[in-house]
Amino acid sequence: MTGERRKFRREGADSRRQALVMATLDLIAEQGVRGATVRAIAERADVTQGLIRHYFSTKDELVQEAYLAHMAGLTEQTFAGVAECNTAGARLAALVVASVTPPVVDAASVGLWAGFLNHVRQDARMRAVHARTYHDFRDRLERLIVAALEEAGRAPDAGQARRLAIACNAVIDGLWLEGGALPEAFEPDELIGIALTAVGAILQLDLEEAAKT
Repeated sequence: MTGERRKFRREGADSRRQALVMATLDLIAEQGVRGATVRAIAERADVTQGLIRHYFSTKDELVQEAYLAHMAGLTEQTFAGVAECNTAGARLAALVVASVTPPVVDAASVGLWAGFLNHVRQDARMRAVHARTYHDFRDRLERLIVAALEEAGRAPDAGQARRLAIACNAVIDGLWLEGGALPEAFEPDELIGIALTAVGAILQLDLEEAAKT
């Protein structure tokens, strides 16, 4: 019985922390980091300012966790369907497609990322969060790339694999940014075709064909 009570309290605390993070994300999307004051966050989450201080020692700590949640959530959305594919090439193609289509490509998500950007440049702790999430995505992408190349009979060394992942990630990030900022500028499925062609050209793989498997 004691263990069950402890579990219940822990889950309640996790839910409250998550509610504060989501309120912070909503406010940053609307007003930027400066607009997400402790008072505004408390009002949005319908809690007292004291409760925020119970979970987060400073506003900066809450903003850092919100940024981590946003970026990590985008990564998980992007990789969500990858494991369902049967070949390494298809898994890589699925990742590329997911990166440039909803719900990953979304005006609100891009706007939220932009709201954090200046804070990332100015705050070393925010840069550390940015580096952590960037490396997590890039390293996971690199593993997909290596697997797809090995499946095609090629085995890049560690340096080559890293450079290929950086290049492919840059293409994906650029298309994600433009697709979210200017969705009306692209024809239906245009970004998918561009992304598969561009990443495939970097890797010398036919990702458009792989996407069909």
